[in-house]
Amino acid sequence: MPEQNKKVLIITYYWPPSGGSGVQRWLKFVKYLPQFGWEPYVFTPQNPSFAIRDNSLLDNVPDEAEVIHFPIWEPYETFFSLSRWFGKKKTGNPVDFVATGNPSLFKKISIWLRGNLIVPDPRIFWVRPSVKFLQDFLVDNQIDKVITTGPPHSMHLIGYFLKKKNDRITWMADFRDPWSQWGLLDSLRVSRPVRNIHRSLEQKVLRSADIVTTITPFYVRHFEKLGKRSVELLTNGYDGDDFRDLKIVRNEKFLIRHVGIVNEKCDPRPFMNALGEWVNLHPEAAADVRIEFIGEVHADFRSFVASHPLNRLSVFTATMPHKQLISVYGSSSILLLILEGYRDAAGYMPGKLFEYIATGLPILGVGPVNGDAASLLKESGTGKMLSSSDTRGIQNFISEVFDLWKNDLPLRKNRSAPEKYSRKSITEKLITLLQDHVRL
Repeated sequence: MPEQNKKVLIITYYWPPSGGSGVQRWLKFVKYLPQFGWEPYVFTPQNPSFAIRDNSLLDNVPDEAEVIHFPIWEPYETFFSLSRWFGKKKTGNPVDFVATGNPSLFKKISIWLRGNLIVPDPRIFWVRPSVKFLQDFLVDNQIDKVITTGPPHSMHLIGYFLKKKNDRITWMADFRDPWSQWGLLDSLRVSRPVRNIHRSLEQKVLRSADIVTTITPFYVRHFEKLGKRSVELLTNGYDGDDFRDLKIVRNEKFLIRHVGIVNEKCDPRPFMNALGEWVNLHPEAAADVRIEFIGEVHADFRSFVASHPLNRLSVFTATMPHKQLISVYGSSSILLLILEGYRDAAGYMPGKLFEYIATGLPILGVGPVNGDAASLLKESGTGKMLSSSDTRGIQNFISEVFDLWKNDLPLRKNRSAPEKYSRKSITEKLITLLQDHVRL
């Protein structure tokens, strides 16, 4: 049997110094691949548009990885130029082109153009030049394994065309979110004919990829139904290196923390109302309680909090570097997960949930009680997922943890997270999938 080629090309839009959840998954795979004798090559834009910057993530890129930064053109500058023509302020944030709140006429037009004229997404203009470049690059570097990760789902089209031109490569399409049934298409006000184009492109990818992976059991079933094929589960996870020196300290306040974006779909209001009632029932605790939201928070929710009795107990903190965030975890009393409001919330297991679990601190989830996140919390024994309508259950959870905190008792239940959810272990599973599909 010939010796196996252990080179792999990963095509991803998000890469450090881009921050946020989208970059973590494949950054960590790339970090650990060399430890198993694999050579990772990363193909990523030279000048991408992203909302969150985190230079600390560059420390995770191993010396063995070869990163190819290839120029990209995106149409956002065209929108921004039009925005200035209409007297609007340029923000430089692509997230602005989604339907949130009560958008202006200009924003409505921009959203419709973005959703219906640029399919599947604004990175589509990167596909053709990338395929042209990578055809020779794969041959010159003797790479026969290609992985694409989306969103943006244009990345999968690069894999599709490379596979058409060279059937000898093994192509893995990794879905971090849905495609044709993604809730973002609702926010972009995508028309029915354009949705059909998304479905057609999605089908081409699902039928052509040698391996299809996704992040939760719910989405495994989702893509298996759509593609009528087997789909593999590669969950997100936690990096043991990040948490090796985690210090758990008792904060002077009973601190409930939510980490990550609160967008127009995310609805923490039921939790805030339940907490507000709990404070009213325990007025002596009001001086001790704080709730902190770390990351981007939608304007509508900020307005809600501003007029809520909990406003004086609430803190909004800007997005912080991931390295700094790890130390912040350790001074929390409760880590808050809000899945209420999301479409297909039963299938959500965000990357931060695995990091929450790695701390061993109490996790309070608000969302589907029979979903994937609820199962993960039950398995790990680190928290509970409660329905947004279960006000009493939410309040009882808060009371139990508050009593521990008030009496200076340990909050941490588990000192070690399940090893199977470590980034290193999940990388081993990735390698097994690649090896099982080797063409001899």
